[in-house]
Amino acid sequence: MTDASRIVLGLGGCVDYEVKLTAEVMQQLVSTYGIAAAELASPATVANERDLVVSILGYVARGGGGEHYVAAAPALESFASRLPRRVALGGTSVRAGILMSRLGVPSTLHLVTVNDTVRRLLPPDSDHFAADGEDTLYPHLIVQYDQGLRIRAGDIDITAPFPNRLIYVNDPANGAMALSDELGDRLSRADLFLISGFNAMRSAAQLDLRLTELRGHLRRRPPGAVTYFEDAAYHEPAFSRRVLAALRDTIDVYGLNEDELQSYLGHPVDLLSATEVADALTTVHALVPAPTVVLHTKYWAIALGPCASRYADALDTGTVMAAVRYRHGDDFTDSDIGRLRRRPRRPESVEFAAALRARLGETVHCVPAFALDVAHPTTVGLGDTFVGGFLAALAWQRIRPAGDATPFLDQIVDP
Repeated sequence: MTDASRIVLGLGGCVDYEVKLTAEVMQQLVSTYGIAAAELASPATVANERDLVVSILGYVARGGGGEHYVAAAPALESFASRLPRRVALGGTSVRAGILMSRLGVPSTLHLVTVNDTVRRLLPPDSDHFAADGEDTLYPHLIVQYDQGLRIRAGDIDITAPFPNRLIYVNDPANGAMALSDELGDRLSRADLFLISGFNAMRSAAQLDLRLTELRGHLRRRPPGAVTYFEDAAYHEPAFSRRVLAALRDTIDVYGLNEDELQSYLGHPVDLLSATEVADALTTVHALVPAPTVVLHTKYWAIALGPCASRYADALDTGTVMAAVRYRHGDDFTDSDIGRLRRRPRRPESVEFAAALRARLGETVHCVPAFALDVAHPTTVGLGDTFVGGFLAALAWQRIRPAGDATPFLDQIVDP
């Protein structure tokens, strides 16, 4: 479809240890550490395995997801060793690149950590480059839990109301986010550029330096190139505004999920209320004056901006692929994609999309999510998969013949 050099995905990446929580292990840890129900709020810092368990329990109780810095790296290894684990590659850019490769769209990855596991698991049709030639390995702990998981020990009795995932990190390479001197030259030949990963940085001075360096590289972009920025949970929350202030005039599409939306607003939003979401979108678009804001949630995906309809196929492709991952994990087939596309959309999401369009008109395009009932879903990497699907469809739009409005996924499976 296109060569890997035309799509650059950055800026970080990592090795993930993925685990699925079990009641047995969590109950044993609650007893071992003497954890009480009154403690189940997120600790200010995760300094040891006990803090890690308390943090996880708090999220399970409310069905939430999140990402946190862990001050003691051994706590990650200790906890991961208690459950069967799957080794995979992580980071928004890397997961997006893996999905895009699966859809026949190769890319070039800017990495900050490279090792034998990374080299083994990267797609063979993709390219990669990094600032530092030395191998490093700083695994991230990815914790998944199913809806209905019940943990009872001591005075704790909690049941997860939703499935979700948690990310715990101690990663100096992503914390430093060293940029390769090659980045500007790579961008000079690229049509699409994904920016993600600044959320792991912890030094304000180092962050400002990286942002200045990135702005210099961005000047090499050719006319018409599209830069997509994907937001994330910042380990230092104040850095989010710092990054936005530095890059806001370089971003064409600004992506975020409901957690990041509500973090900006400082209050929860009913994601099926057209009134609340319209107000939230208007507020966030004022804070993030990118031409297009993309908000993706479990209920729908939205593009807001004067050219919102231009991203209809990208929104739908991202929604389909996130649903396929939720249902099948990494082991999906073209037939799985085809069957998923024929499933009904969530009725409440369809109603919401119509109500939002009535409020905001042509400045918004909303794609409802699918009605899915999965006993053991994959909750890791859904946002990253959405981004990969979105960018794959954008890449197709840029090379398909003039006047051809064929949806991207029709090139892969029958509609």
